[in-house]
Amino acid sequence: MAVSLFALLPHHALSRFMGWLAERRWGIGTRWGIRWFIRHYAVDMSEALVEDYRQYPTFNAFFTRQLKANARPLADSRNAIISPMDGFVSALGTLQGDDLLQAKGKHYRLADLLGGDQEEAERFRNGLFFTGYLAPKDYHRVHMPVTGRLLKMIYVPGRLFPVHFTSVSRVSGLFNRNERLICLFDTAVGPMAIILVGAFLVGNITTVWTRRIRRTNQRRVLPIDENTKNKVLQRGQEMGYFKMGSTVIVLFQAKAIQWERVLAVHGRVKMGGAIAQPLFCEEKHGSEKGET
Repeated sequence: MAVSLFALLPHHALSRFMGWLAERRWGIGTRWGIRWFIRHYAVDMSEALVEDYRQYPTFNAFFTRQLKANARPLADSRNAIISPMDGFVSALGTLQGDDLLQAKGKHYRLADLLGGDQEEAERFRNGLFFTGYLAPKDYHRVHMPVTGRLLKMIYVPGRLFPVHFTSVSRVSGLFNRNERLICLFDTAVGPMAIILVGAFLVGNITTVWTRRIRRTNQRRVLPIDENTKNKVLQRGQEMGYFKMGSTVIVLFQAKAIQWERVLAVHGRVKMGGAIAQPLFCEEKHGSEKGET
């Protein structure tokens, strides 16, 4: 019943309003709100590049805070596939054909996740998937799990259901119903997709190579300028961010990688920590030999 009632709410209008509030400079109100948030959610500000909460002029400046250079060291093995974000593992595993696990007892289709692009879906058929949830308290920037070259971006409009564990376990096909940005890369371990999923009250999705993604009612392939096409994003390099928490889904082709045994659903991960090892590794994009 609660899910049905929530579906009736104007998700985008409410999210736009909250985004507007979070971009405003409210002075002492902003500082009081940020201080409350830090205390309530036990945010570790010692990791932040700017530790003093009073230096953040808006809530969004705080939500998208950067970390100190040494706060997230990359995994020792240069070949390791690393976590793209801080947060919780919502789901991971191997696709059964075109089928991904959302939560216990709930599945969704790969082609639907990719906005109906059957050609791209075929690349990842029987492949591997990682779903990570960024809670509001977490570091909100998303980084490259492996060095790659951006090939294509697809924007898919949709709803903005919450993406926390309760919603994921109750809302069927949630990730196929929510707004999302699909980024397709060529890497040393084959094709990789990073899907940034929007959520309720998330102001917007932003990438490092574009401005804020403009919302529309139509699925569209977003243009990539020539400079961006030729630019390689290195493992660990920032590729985008959310203004609030949300979800990141990473896809690899079949038999490309092997998950680290320590990974567990609902377990915490930090950006830069090893989540998988490659089963093969081609030399691409000017990387050092053996480095992905």
